[in-house]
Amino acid sequence: MNLFTRRRSVALRAAAVAGVMAVAVASGGLAAHAAGAPTAVPPSSSRPFDAAGPSAEAGEAAATGKDWLHTQGNQIVDENGDKVWLTGTNWFGFNATERVFHGLWSGNITGITRSMADRGINIVRVPVSTQLLLEWKNGQAAVPSGVNTYANPELKDLTTLQVFDYWLALCEQYGIKVLLDVHSAEADNSGHIHPVWWKGSLTGEQFYAAWEWVTARYKDNDTVVAMDVKNEPHGKQTESPRAKWDGSTDQDNFKHACETAGRRILAINPKVLVLCEGIEIYPRAGKSWSSQAEGDYHFNWWGGNLRGVRDHPVDLGTGNSQLVYSPHDYGPLVFQQPWFKGDWNRTTLERDVWDPNWLYLHKENTAPLLIGEWGGFLDDGPNQKWMTALRDLIAENRIHQTFWCLNPNSGDTGGLLLNDWTTWDEAKYALLKPALWQSGGKFVGLDHQVKLGGAGSTTGISLADLYGGGTPGGDTRAPTVPAALTSPAKTSTSVSLSWTAATDDVGVTGYDVYRGTARIGTSKTPSYTDTGLTPGTAYTYTVRARDAAGNTSAASVPLQVSTADETGGGTLLSQGRNAWASSTEAGNNPDRAVDGDTSTRWGSTFQDNQWINVDLGASRTLSRVVLDWEAAYARGYRVQVSNDPNFSTWTDLYATTTGDGGTDTLTVNGTGRYVRVLGQTRATPYGISLYEFRVYGS
Repeated sequence: MNLFTRRRSVALRAAAVAGVMAVAVASGGLAAHAAGAPTAVPPSSSRPFDAAGPSAEAGEAAATGKDWLHTQGNQIVDENGDKVWLTGTNWFGFNATERVFHGLWSGNITGITRSMADRGINIVRVPVSTQLLLEWKNGQAAVPSGVNTYANPELKDLTTLQVFDYWLALCEQYGIKVLLDVHSAEADNSGHIHPVWWKGSLTGEQFYAAWEWVTARYKDNDTVVAMDVKNEPHGKQTESPRAKWDGSTDQDNFKHACETAGRRILAINPKVLVLCEGIEIYPRAGKSWSSQAEGDYHFNWWGGNLRGVRDHPVDLGTGNSQLVYSPHDYGPLVFQQPWFKGDWNRTTLERDVWDPNWLYLHKENTAPLLIGEWGGFLDDGPNQKWMTALRDLIAENRIHQTFWCLNPNSGDTGGLLLNDWTTWDEAKYALLKPALWQSGGKFVGLDHQVKLGGAGSTTGISLADLYGGGTPGGDTRAPTVPAALTSPAKTSTSVSLSWTAATDDVGVTGYDVYRGTARIGTSKTPSYTDTGLTPGTAYTYTVRARDAAGNTSAASVPLQVSTADETGGGTLLSQGRNAWASSTEAGNNPDRAVDGDTSTRWGSTFQDNQWINVDLGASRTLSRVVLDWEAAYARGYRVQVSNDPNFSTWTDLYATTTGDGGTDTLTVNGTGRYVRVLGQTRATPYGISLYEFRVYGS
């Protein structure tokens, strides 16, 4: 079996070519699980079946309840107003040529579904195609060839639609909720490569009509709680068609398409969540969509660029309380993006990639985020570093997510299951587990009556179990304020913190640690160590406690701590001094390189021969210069000194043509008032950028 490859077009590169999977259905397979068949099957799944598939009227699923969700600020809440956390995975196949879940040629549908619930998957994102939905709508559902009925006797002679409805009944039994995603226009293994929501004979109107039909079919079934309007709209500035985001009603404006589909969905079911993904590119400030110059755009992963929301938010009218934004994010094994070059880490990813593209929506309390796709291979290297960083961001901020993916046949990511479609990849699952909703050592589902895992589950609980019988408000009491914040130890680059543990009526699950106004990390114990700091610099810290329901208390009393001075290198002369530069990019002003804050930076325009200059206030004897480069560093640069107020005469303190980024600590010998770094050649397509420019001397 060839692997199903989800290759993406990415910044500064042409679109990659997707692989195609040829499916051979095994003649044998695992025997069906004897236990765990659905106790209640919707009418559309009950036998006998009509060969053409049930009609829309006859097929509306019977499951009803009070599990609908809506939004409050950046939170998703249930009908009681209690906060919930959607944490799940993707299971693809209905979007592809086979028109049914992949893996049913080997694994058993009941066993796979139950295993997801037992392991904390409380929602599954299911990719489908517009073509498939229209076939279902028109009574053209066929019996799929990709189902091994020896492994799945319960699916014998069922059409693709009946298989889906049978699976919905399983989800209801095991407390799993479902997110439907129109992944592509055509039912094709590489259909997601097409950049927009229409293709060939499949028009934009048919795309909307397909959404209306599937919404009507399941409008009374609160197992299907969310609709992802379109997977990964994308396309570069020189490509046609391509997806854009602006205030127009143009055919290729995905914001308008999302509003149109969303409003038509909510006219049928006003209680379902509507997810809008991002696009691939967005014009830089002062640039327009008419430009074909690469440098005029911000790039991101397909579906990952939500910069346009700040200027042009999606408007669902009275349905705005159902709106969730849904970015995608991937690691360097999918593509070596520019931000994965040089000395990158979670701080640089959050600051340079996640914050400007989509995380700002959460931080500014604009709307909830559900990261619809993220995941990859464990390589004990850069990809795992990225995945761990994003996992920690998700867990600390309780951002909703569906991991890509369950399927082992995803070519550039692998899956949670191994190739037998039964055994779990325990190492990958261990990485994911902290990003699954848990309380008191058990997984939390999104159903009020059914425990996640089913009635007899020993691993999961329901919302009623968590919030007390579904009483409005549930656990709304925040933990007490952490007290006695102190610093028991510090070095020139680190500060250790400790505090008195907070208490809570249900239980404290962790602490959020803030440096100034920025949250820098979390801890499950009343202690934390902040690293990578600047010597001889004052920092202010606070701590907040949180519980399983997401309640946070007020912040602790602030604590100011100064790191120790470095020895043997002179006094820090540059911090807080006046600085200016040849150019500035995206508001990253030169004063940010001398502010003592390693989370801020100066950045230049995307050109060589850019410089930053600091005024030491008087002529000083210099002994050391420390350059803390951002990922966009200079390959060739000079450090220069001058006493000339006209800046016409400079003396080199240091010069190189082989810079490699990171932190450069340079021993120098010179005298002067003005010190500058002249970046002569860039190491990346971007400009040059410094977190900190520190000059020492006497």
